[in-house]
Amino acid sequence: MDTAAKTAARALWHGEFRATLALAWPMVGSNLLQMAVYAIDVMFVARLSKIEFAAATLGVFLISVIQWALLGLVTASAPLIAAERGRRTHAVREVRYTVRMALWLSVLASLPFLVLLAHGDWLLIQAGQDPQVAARAGDFLRILLFALIPGLVVGALRTAASALECPRWAMLIACLGLLIGLTTNWLLVFGHGGFPALGLEGAAFASVITATLMMLAFGLVFFLDRRLKRYRLFGYWWQPKWQRMGAIVQLGAPIALAWTMEGALFGGAAMLMGLIGVSEVAAHAVALNIAALAFQIPLGVAQATTIRVGLAFGGRHRDAVARAGWAGIALGTGVMLVTALAIWIAPRLLIGIYLDPLAPQNAQVVSLAVQYLFVAALFQLFDGAQAVTGGALRGLQDTRVPMLIAAFGFWVAGFGTALALGFWTPLQGQGIWIGLAAGLAVTSALLLRRWMRREALGLVARL
Repeated sequence: MDTAAKTAARALWHGEFRATLALAWPMVGSNLLQMAVYAIDVMFVARLSKIEFAAATLGVFLISVIQWALLGLVTASAPLIAAERGRRTHAVREVRYTVRMALWLSVLASLPFLVLLAHGDWLLIQAGQDPQVAARAGDFLRILLFALIPGLVVGALRTAASALECPRWAMLIACLGLLIGLTTNWLLVFGHGGFPALGLEGAAFASVITATLMMLAFGLVFFLDRRLKRYRLFGYWWQPKWQRMGAIVQLGAPIALAWTMEGALFGGAAMLMGLIGVSEVAAHAVALNIAALAFQIPLGVAQATTIRVGLAFGGRHRDAVARAGWAGIALGTGVMLVTALAIWIAPRLLIGIYLDPLAPQNAQVVSLAVQYLFVAALFQLFDGAQAVTGGALRGLQDTRVPMLIAAFGFWVAGFGTALALGFWTPLQGQGIWIGLAAGLAVTSALLLRRWMRREALGLVARL
């Protein structure tokens, strides 16, 4: 390759990194803010009592697993929108149909789960949880379930804005949601400003209010922003496009199942912790929230990578597909080196966000959380790699085999190791976290191998 060709190739790679970063950083910011919105309930309730804290942890786990799965379903609209924009033909109309059916799915797919959440206390008792904790979690969920549909609509509209390369709105609205969540929790949990002190129930009401106002804010943005307004996304919203809904479900159902298996692995670990003790559940909740906050960074890069790969895939540019995928993978895994170092160096500082590490009553929880965070620091690279590689494959509209990889990696390698080390060795809770690391390591290795063999497997044969 001559000098001019090398210079041109470097320029293309630099351009791809810049484009991915420009798209990813608002998504990362939005994800971090959205995660903070979800974490607010736990942070406020942690100041009430250990029982209330455990109840909020398990209640948030149940609704989060459901919401995470359904978001996987509706956010399948991202690679479809990206490919439609890459092809350019009739893009406005096709994008409108995709977003419309994603919004329909947000509502229709939620309905059976609302019934399930209304009986959350029964589910937790069947899972062997403490009856007092399960009862309080049930009270919490019977209010919190009303946040499910607004939350999914927000997810669908965030996906649309990002796929249309307007991700900053998602970050601004997530910031608004954080402010609303902080204010409403402060007013309703502890009874400030003349409001009654509702405790755990107040946190649930605060989440419902926050999700509803964020949904309304997104709707306003799509009416006012000139770049988004031209798609007329709410035009004829009552008219179904069943073929388009079928395409979203076909692509999104494997994503939903894969995300469910990942979320359920970490949530299932909370259930295992509940079989060991209440302190272990609380420590797991703190460590998991910190690890989940870190995960929002590669998740944002993965979302950007899906869109960049999808644009190249729709435009039938094989070389651009490779650049977009590898640029995203490099960014996602590289940034997790920084988060791993932060967790390793200052675990107690991070724990202090949720609990007072100097309070005597928190000593056992803090000690356990530190142990779990040391393991979390080790699996950061695996977490970043599996997230972004999965995003690159979604850009190629490849979701079925990655779902099977997730099933094996998370539930055979991950949960199997967690069970073995948690209950058949003295490691207990730390052994469960080592199992989480094993699941992430196996999943990331298999997904990366599939991405590297995309040509041989025919994933880009249509280009």
